[in-house]
Amino acid sequence: MQLNELKPAPGSRHSRKRVARGFSSGYGKTAGRGTKGQKSRQGGKIRMGFEGGQMPLFRRMPKRGFNNINRKEYAEVSLSDLNVFDDGSVVDSQALLAKGIIKKTLSGVKVLGNGKIEKKLTLKVSKVTKSANEAIVNAGGTIEVN
Repeated sequence: MQLNELKPAPGSRHSRKRVARGFSSGYGKTAGRGTKGQKSRQGGKIRMGFEGGQMPLFRRMPKRGFNNINRKEYAEVSLSDLNVFDDGSVVDSQALLAKGIIKKTLSGVKVLGNGKIEKKLTLKVSKVTKSANEAIVNAGGTIEVN
């Protein structure tokens, strides 16, 4: 087989629809738009959510709650996840990303007190819960909150 002999699979390629090119094309006169109305006119587009003048669904629904634009989200790490590190190693957001424990750093890293920690680690994180703080100190580790 040569490159010049290659052909697309049958039925995978379609010729373009040539509208408004006479009656015999099948798309003459109104060019497949029907007769009259907003959608038949040039530039006659209807915006998303428009319901013909009826109050749109997104405006009929009541507003609820409050979205804080200054909200901070933290990447959460359990104590049991930290056991993959070696004794005496420094654990920061980059080390957690490298091990695949977190996917994104977001606004920082928060250590939660889920599980047990058996290693002596130095943690450089944004936040630590009280229970996690106690467990890390009891295991002989240190915490640097940045």
